[in-house]
Amino acid sequence: MDSPLLLADPPVTDLADHEARGGLAGLRRAYELGPGATIQEVILSGLRGRGGGGFPTGRKWQSVRDAVDTDVEDGGADRAFVVCNGAEGEPATFKDRAIIRANPYAVVEGVAIAALAVGAERAFIGVKERFTVECERLAAAVDEMAAAGLLADTPVQVVLGPDHYLYGEETGLLQVIEGEAPLPRNVPPYIHGLFATVPSSGWMATPGSVATEFAASNPTVVNNVETLATASLVLARGPEWHRSLGTDRSAGIVVATVVGDVVRPGYGEVELGTPLREVIDRIGGGLPAGRTVKAVLSGVANPVITADQLDTPCSYEGLEAIGAGMGAAGFLV
Repeated sequence: MDSPLLLADPPVTDLADHEARGGLAGLRRAYELGPGATIQEVILSGLRGRGGGGFPTGRKWQSVRDAVDTDVEDGGADRAFVVCNGAEGEPATFKDRAIIRANPYAVVEGVAIAALAVGAERAFIGVKERFTVECERLAAAVDEMAAAGLLADTPVQVVLGPDHYLYGEETGLLQVIEGEAPLPRNVPPYIHGLFATVPSSGWMATPGSVATEFAASNPTVVNNVETLATASLVLARGPEWHRSLGTDRSAGIVVATVVGDVVRPGYGEVELGTPLREVIDRIGGGLPAGRTVKAVLSGVANPVITADQLDTPCSYEGLEAIGAGMGAAGFLV
């Protein structure tokens, strides 16, 4: 990358600095376009969730918007929410914290865009309570943007949670926002979201309480920090710009983390489709002298990547083709 897009250097200091570097253009564009056209821009951009699942972001937003636009009597929802997941807990990744430290205003801007797009009543940003610097930076960004009237009528709240792995799982995060333990649910948030009046179908459910109808499920968009910060760039620069980077099925850039037996463990932005070997060399500085790769792990749920597979493109389809996966783009060498 010629210059960082998400990892602002030096870090953005305040709202005026964010705007001076081109910030708020995405949010203003979203207000001009309105919800439907904003979602269409995200769909056309090919943006996929960067939290590990790789689900198309625009389609997720559209599913929640459709529920809000449907009459409650016909199975629609009368309330919707947006949640930004900053509680990353996947081993070998710490990119969301880096993005928040570099520019929390881009994250809050992305939250505001998503809230406008789906008609959210309220938005939340979940982070681990031990991420003290990140919590402070996000809280300051929310306060400044709210005071400037940039959040419209959608309150945004920073929620602090425990240092548990499952707090980073999207339904576990919803549980914490509701005051419960971070344990997963069976139904995804875009179907059964926050403060629902139908029974939960997960760890908190009682026998026989699994819901089959979701008329009062309050569908909720949950995206991670990087996804929402990227959405603000998509609205500012246009879907064609985002499509010009990466591959057909993996558009754009990703913030990757490289740790383990490398020269300098760290994180950085790479264009999707870059060979994994190059990602390791550019971000991790390659291997120490005399060392050779035995395996690369891309998250606890993905199979091992072996040394003969290092020329595989770092993309969703590239890693899927060798039986592995992108995960959250955290690579343990």
